[in-house]
Amino acid sequence: MNILSIKNLAKIGREEALFTGVTFGLDEGDKAALIGRNGTGKSTLLSTIAGLLTPDDGNIVINKDAGVSFLPQTPIFNKEDTIRDHIFKSASQKLNLIREYLDLCEKLGSDNGNGAIQKRFEELSLQMEKMDLWNYEAQVSSILSVLGLNDMNAKMGSLSGGMVKKVALAQVLVEDTKLLLLDEPTNHLDITTITWLQNYLHDTNRTLLMVTHDRYFLDAVCNNMFELSRHKIKLYQGNYSTYLEKKEVEAEIEENTDRRIESVLRFERDWLRRGPCARGTKAKARIKRDMQLINREKFKEDSGFTFEVQGRRLGGKVLELHGISKAYSGNQVFSNFSYTFTKGQKIGIFGDNGSGKSTFLNIITGNLQPDTGKVVIGENTFFGYYNQNPTFKDLNMPVLEYIKEAAEYVKKNDGKTLSAGQFLNEFGFEGKILMSPLGSLSGGERKRLFLIRLLMTNPNFLVLDEPTNDFDIFTMNVLEQFLMQYQGCLLIVSHDRYFMDKVADTLFIMEENGNISGFVGKCSEYIEYRNDKQREELLNSRESKREENKTAKNLEASENKEVKRKKTFKEKKEFEELEEKIMELEEKKSALEGQMSSGEKIDFEAVNRDYTELTETLNEKYSRWEYLASLD
Repeated sequence: MNILSIKNLAKIGREEALFTGVTFGLDEGDKAALIGRNGTGKSTLLSTIAGLLTPDDGNIVINKDAGVSFLPQTPIFNKEDTIRDHIFKSASQKLNLIREYLDLCEKLGSDNGNGAIQKRFEELSLQMEKMDLWNYEAQVSSILSVLGLNDMNAKMGSLSGGMVKKVALAQVLVEDTKLLLLDEPTNHLDITTITWLQNYLHDTNRTLLMVTHDRYFLDAVCNNMFELSRHKIKLYQGNYSTYLEKKEVEAEIEENTDRRIESVLRFERDWLRRGPCARGTKAKARIKRDMQLINREKFKEDSGFTFEVQGRRLGGKVLELHGISKAYSGNQVFSNFSYTFTKGQKIGIFGDNGSGKSTFLNIITGNLQPDTGKVVIGENTFFGYYNQNPTFKDLNMPVLEYIKEAAEYVKKNDGKTLSAGQFLNEFGFEGKILMSPLGSLSGGERKRLFLIRLLMTNPNFLVLDEPTNDFDIFTMNVLEQFLMQYQGCLLIVSHDRYFMDKVADTLFIMEENGNISGFVGKCSEYIEYRNDKQREELLNSRESKREENKTAKNLEASENKEVKRKKTFKEKKEFEELEEKIMELEEKKSALEGQMSSGEKIDFEAVNRDYTELTETLNEKYSRWEYLASLD
């Protein structure tokens, strides 16, 4: 079933058309990504499809039965709204019923005996049964639970950036729509949540069009790549890895084609200069063909840039942390942490949202004082701190003036001195954009400009807090190359697994109990280690629980025994087989529980029926096992 059809869509940007003639469609279940450089109009295209912007030309048709849900790059919210208010801001009758149902579930314990809440709960349950909403409610509850949205009464204004993103994401995912438009959905999310979202989007039947810089995410989720470049859109079928392979072949073909055409045109230009008689039909056709070849759109690689810093010598003492601790409102963020940094270290910080990563960086850079302990900074250590939400005091300031505030001239490693304008040209800012106000730039362009200004100070200790948010993939690659060759110290927070794998070789792990532990290895290696550890703990927990139950039941049986007879040979064999059967049924039960809470689209009634039958069978097996266990 066709979900989205776009024909000849066009939108004018600050100087010229962002895109023109955009034509494509998506069917149910398609998973597509929009990729391209910052400023090419990816976010604008998503906002236009979502109906927030009006196209300058063309039309958009969304299947009337599909509905669309849009996650903007920067979520918009009312600070006074509760999480519940924000998530369930919908005209959907289904969502309104589920909201009331979840509210009543919280209130059931405070009915004070008058039965009003219980009565309404029963009425609502019947209504949900008639509308077949139990599967939908299970999906909604699962999404809220996985995203850690437990306090639904918390105000939006009190939430961290990561929690705001989770709430906005929940609002989009719980809506009963078939088309998802997601603009940088992984920004500000921790790696645990990103992994869950990756699996959810891969498995869902909903149609997806998204913008993201997370290359692991792109590879795992999407089967189509729409590249927005030179004002046009082009489809590359396959995931991101396939796209890269096709682009490499395409560039080689275009370059070779241009070379062959230029070779032909050398002879044709000589012929034209000799002034051929253009009266004949063949001569006219030849001249027309030659002019078309001369005026063709020639292959042109996207202009590149490199990050560069002149460098500043690091002393023998770089940075020392002596027993630092920090707590907020009685909650210990981290405690008694000590570490001595040495030249050339590249350390990534890993932890879920709210674990204290940004707090840790602010203490190191002197923006925040620890509760206990001290930070000793080396005499020659000079920080460059990129915070995750860089601020600009005047968005009306032109780009060139913003850079000139830091320096009129910049000296490079090779000794060459550049003016501020020339320096900006080397970073991909050229032409009219130099005089454009900061507020007219895309989010990624503004952050790239902030990073350029930061590097102009020649720091020898870079502290980067989520530097990859809103950057395009090309900028990410350039930044990775720079950081891999950077000679100073690097301390970095990022939830982009691919990026972290390339630039960090050691991790600080922010744990729930306030400890900071170390891990020598890549981010993906730690995630694999953590997953293996969690699986092992889960298996050990289940085994321990079974042993406890077995011991308790044996004890109870021994206390109540009067005269025991011995097991027959047949009963002994049955007892041994029964233990294995119970373990097998317990695993099936856990699998069904996982299905019901996974958020996947399932036949809830059938799964619930299987679960009920399995529970009854287990109870019977346990009863028989208890009896046999009581025999000698």
